[in-house]
Amino acid sequence: MIRGIPTLTGMEILRSVVILIHIVGFAILFGAWVVEAVGRRIRVTPLMNYAIVISLVTGLILSAPWGSDHEPNYIKIGIKLVVLLVIGALLGIGSARQKRTGSLSPAIFWPIGILALLNAGLAVIWH
Repeated sequence: MIRGIPTLTGMEILRSVVILIHIVGFAILFGAWVVEAVGRRIRVTPLMNYAIVISLVTGLILSAPWGSDHEPNYIKIGIKLVVLLVIGALLGIGSARQKRTGSLSPAIFWPIGILALLNAGLAVIWH
């Protein structure tokens, strides 16, 4: 420790960077969704699809044990994974319908944003 500044190990820094990327993935997903919602465009964008992949990959990395300091909460991980898979399914179904018909049902669009916000909330509130 240097005068009140805690020193971090390489693994702690790496884990923190992965957490940051994970949160940014959800921020991109939710932000892209909000842009479409505010613009009254009910559609799925490629940015939403990229964001869900970022969130999934970093979430899987974070679910691995990172040493004795970080005991994974497997119930939380499981619930967040299920929510993420539902979002991914909605994005996939929405993209396919959008390509086929040129439009997207609000019943598919609105849950994407709500579930993205729920998943971010689970990450922040549930310790």
